[in-house]
Amino acid sequence: MIRSFLTHEVKVGNLGIGGENPVRIQSMTNTNTMDTQATAEQCISLFEAGCELVRITAPGIKEAENLAAIKAAIKSRGYEIPLIADIHYSPKAAEVAAALVEKVRINPGNYTDRNRGKINFTDAGYHEALEKIKENISPLISLCKKHGTALRIGSNHGSLSDRIMDRFGDTPEGMVESALEFARICRDEDFHQIVFSMKASNVRVMVYATRLLVKKMMDEGMTYPVHLGVTEAGDATQGRVKSALGIGALLSEGIGNTIRVSLTEDPVNEIPVAKKIVQYIYPHDSGFSENIFEQYFYPPFEFQQRTSLAGDFGVEQKPPLVIASTKPAKSSLQPDLVLDTQKIDKMGFSSFDLDAAELIKLHSSKPLVLSGAEGLAVLGFRNFMKKMEEKHFANAVIFRKHYESFGEELGIEAAIDFGPLFLDGFGDGIWIESEKSGSDELVSLSFDILQASGARISKTEFIACPSCGRTQYNIRAALQKIKAATSHLTGLKIAVMGCIVNGPGEMADADYGYVGMGAGKVALYKGKHQVAKGIDEVDAVEALVNLIKEGGDWKNL
Repeated sequence: MIRSFLTHEVKVGNLGIGGENPVRIQSMTNTNTMDTQATAEQCISLFEAGCELVRITAPGIKEAENLAAIKAAIKSRGYEIPLIADIHYSPKAAEVAAALVEKVRINPGNYTDRNRGKINFTDAGYHEALEKIKENISPLISLCKKHGTALRIGSNHGSLSDRIMDRFGDTPEGMVESALEFARICRDEDFHQIVFSMKASNVRVMVYATRLLVKKMMDEGMTYPVHLGVTEAGDATQGRVKSALGIGALLSEGIGNTIRVSLTEDPVNEIPVAKKIVQYIYPHDSGFSENIFEQYFYPPFEFQQRTSLAGDFGVEQKPPLVIASTKPAKSSLQPDLVLDTQKIDKMGFSSFDLDAAELIKLHSSKPLVLSGAEGLAVLGFRNFMKKMEEKHFANAVIFRKHYESFGEELGIEAAIDFGPLFLDGFGDGIWIESEKSGSDELVSLSFDILQASGARISKTEFIACPSCGRTQYNIRAALQKIKAATSHLTGLKIAVMGCIVNGPGEMADADYGYVGMGAGKVALYKGKHQVAKGIDEVDAVEALVNLIKEGGDWKNL
């Protein structure tokens, strides 16, 4: 059974978030906010696809003011859609929006407490900055209370303030403290219509930060709802796997009240993925717990690899291994082992069905092949590992499951079942089976899941934002060109970002960055350092390739 963290309900218009409400699905427009008709049309398209809340960027006062026109255009078509204003640097824009839409999202890392290169904050300087934050956010809180507007306090990895960075570093702890500072001010002013989020393109950081947020909330008697999402997840299978893994890991642990799948595609494409994530996890039996952290038998806030007996797998590759039932015909990525039921016994493995696994029979150091049950298998897998830990069994474990699904649905389900285990350091092998999918697809998916969990890197990592009204170049086309040119650079992290607002900070752990900086113009980064700007997007992909070559990270096909 899923035991959930019980929050209080926050109203976004007439829509309830948290409490005993179902998980809500949201997305974000990528139109120009000043284009009223296009933005209204996209909001309606998202709503008709199953999106329950729509976020719209409002980088300045004029965009915030135009939210009124967008809302009117939506209502004139007969729709009531809760809207969220996305604010980064402008408190005044947030205050305008608070009187017009149902919810305002602010990023505490760059809302009043910006990065200016200051270091070595004294305790007095630290608290002085907190008082300044209170002075700047109080007008927004008053307006939210007056108009019944909810507030999302969303920390993003890579966009923390100098003050937080100085004390906590760019860490999950820093992300959590950055948000809680704002929440404490809201609580002092008797305002509780708050939703939290901890966003990162690194799935492990996102999961650990969100768990830590809930623990800190419990310690301080807070019960605010939590929004989930892996930011800059990218597109295609990689984007879907990363999103399903991060969101699914937390939902299966009872954390999360709203979700957004961030894909560098048409935002309408995000909604079926989000719906499938929720539908796969629920209606699994669920309830509420006063302390959801009783379920963790491992460190939930930091990575710790389980130590298992090596076992004789007969291959040089260290676990986690990719297992397949048949050898792929076309894929450049090959499984480490090709096994069938007969070969399991010949290899000296022990095979278990998750529904009938009896640990008491284990008297050897044989590697185990554990077959997952139908439906949501991650809970059973995790419970099996808990029993292994309790009995101090150190056998290597290969997780195996046969699916009736295929394509996008298979990717989402397998990411939820397998990904969280490798994310938390469990598992020596992954074995996905489906009669409706070829071995090439299954092996590639296995590698995608291991990569998204940080357990094994076998491909180029693309960090790509979904884009919004701040993006002024064709980010989708650019991403495809960059992938075509660089997909052979195994292990390299390349960020493709829509704008300067999110780009430089939130691609913090990327090796190279391609960031929009105006109409059809791009800036290039090596690590966190900008090395070129004002490049025409027509020439920017070639310039990125040349930068990678100059940096010594290029490999010929």
